[in-house]
Amino acid sequence: MRSILVEKFARQSLRSLRFNLFSAPSAVKLFFAFFAVRTMRSTEIAHLLKLEWQLDRRQKHAWGSMALYVVSTVYVCYQGVRHLSETPIWNALFWIILLFAAFNALGRSFQRENSGRQLYLYTLASPRSVVLARTIYNAITMAVLSLLSLAAYALFIGSAPLEGAQMGTFILVVMAGGVGFALVLTLISALAARAGNGIGLMAILGFPIVLPMLLSVMKASKLALDGMGWDVTGKYVIWLLLIDVITVVLAWLLFPYLWRD
Repeated sequence: MRSILVEKFARQSLRSLRFNLFSAPSAVKLFFAFFAVRTMRSTEIAHLLKLEWQLDRRQKHAWGSMALYVVSTVYVCYQGVRHLSETPIWNALFWIILLFAAFNALGRSFQRENSGRQLYLYTLASPRSVVLARTIYNAITMAVLSLLSLAAYALFIGSAPLEGAQMGTFILVVMAGGVGFALVLTLISALAARAGNGIGLMAILGFPIVLPMLLSVMKASKLALDGMGWDVTGKYVIWLLLIDVITVVLAWLLFPYLWRD
């Protein structure tokens, strides 16, 4: 069915150019077929991203609950420790808060649709488009939530460790860490949702997989807070980006089999 749609789209594109597909060389056919597939997939991802945004807008408590969780957690930590000036403790507490905020925000990523809506999506879009759109949307969500967490944390707990820090590198590490959490937890959420035991299984699978990334971002942010240059912290940032790429590739390869089941 998909090959028929691709061929039909390619024919329409060629007619607009007044060019006959069947009289064209094989290389031209392959080019237009590849272009048609890429166009269709990009359109699917754009529509699915719009769907995710509309669902969150319809459920107005979604973003509010995430922001409330972050602010309330930071405020509870403030009541317990007041202002922190020790950089290692300040850094570790921030990443613990952000990690639990990521679990809270992305825990139901693949569990808010019922079986009927999942079947409807299955008939409309390819599984790779679904997982890629949801991964992109969750990455944007965690990037915004990371900056919000950093602002609230610096406001309540104090910003003394930021005075001598490499702010550009530190913010880059925070963004990369938040996006990395989103990518990993999106894949784990898909696995847990298809297994039928969402939140519990996600916590069991999530912490061992997220732990290497957590240690890397804590080390990179600690070096940035100490004022170290890119030549020292760069290898940790590259390692984080490599983990993100590997996670996206695994989601791209594995999710069609999960979606089919």
